[in-house]
Amino acid sequence: MTEELIQREMPGAAEAKILRRPQDALFCNMELPLRGTFFPLGYPVEILTNDYEVLRAAHESFGHAQFSRMAATLQLRFGVSHEGGYECPAEPTRREYGHLYSLVADVNNQSLLDLRTCISFTWLTRAAVRNRLYFRLNFLEKVVYLLLGASVVTDLHAACVSKSGRGILIFGDSGAGKSTLAYGCARAGWTYTSDDTSYLINGSNPPRVIGHAHRARFRPSAKSLFPELECRELTPRLEGKPSIEVPTSEPIRSTSAESTIDSIVYLARNSSASARLTALPRGTARQRACQELYSAGEIRAKHEKILECLSEVPTYELEYSDLNDAIQALDLLTRSGEPNDNPVVESS
Repeated sequence: MTEELIQREMPGAAEAKILRRPQDALFCNMELPLRGTFFPLGYPVEILTNDYEVLRAAHESFGHAQFSRMAATLQLRFGVSHEGGYECPAEPTRREYGHLYSLVADVNNQSLLDLRTCISFTWLTRAAVRNRLYFRLNFLEKVVYLLLGASVVTDLHAACVSKSGRGILIFGDSGAGKSTLAYGCARAGWTYTSDDTSYLINGSNPPRVIGHAHRARFRPSAKSLFPELECRELTPRLEGKPSIEVPTSEPIRSTSAESTIDSIVYLARNSSASARLTALPRGTARQRACQELYSAGEIRAKHEKILECLSEVPTYELEYSDLNDAIQALDLLTRSGEPNDNPVVESS
């Protein structure tokens, strides 16, 4: 009841129904009396808003995480207005120039971000926020991870698992099987950290990554490999890709939100190949990871320098067709001693 009363009062506080001054049309003085602090990837993020639905959505996206890293608290502002009608807007268009970034769905639903100062403001209609999944995927999570990526981590399109304290970062093209292999390893007793996105901690030595260890996401075709996924419904993801999402608390015994990187593997799935690890030249991981960066402009230049830490990590190509054979091949990299001593690992 208290929330309802506050929300009834807030529209008058957030925006005047009769604009008394020309600058009022800019919503430049929108009041944001509600606050909540969350810890995506373990980093403190404070969200300021004038609508409880924003905080509820943030809890759904980040409520699983707890504070674990010292860093300056990022402040994100989300102002919700009554303008713009009752229909959920389209997926926002993204644009970047230098350190400036925008997400624009329409005139009433947009985000502006300064990636250098990590200052942002998002204007939204109530219709956009009430569609909580739309809001989370298209604005809330994008803004949060863009700012974290500009300040404390570097996004990598890679999965991560570990065994016996040795972490393996798994790269591959879209559809190469990163999520499937990571989940298969976890079902076989490995420690699971992430499925297809890992976040390199800037300045970590040896390199360490953070992952979304609380959940796993798959393409619909994964149902044929893992029977427990058969009854799972498809859900949308960023960029509109349908997926199956499961909380890792159900099928996986060991998870860790963070892992060191002791080996890097690039997947090369081949329907007629037996599992084989081939050592790649020094610096391959850094070169390929730079090519696959999500970032652009001056943030990309910063990330390319940070990725130099991957140059000395032993890197391999894994050619495989059978999932279980691939898991056995990865197991070679977790044993004590140099993996090149094992005859199954071939050097190019």
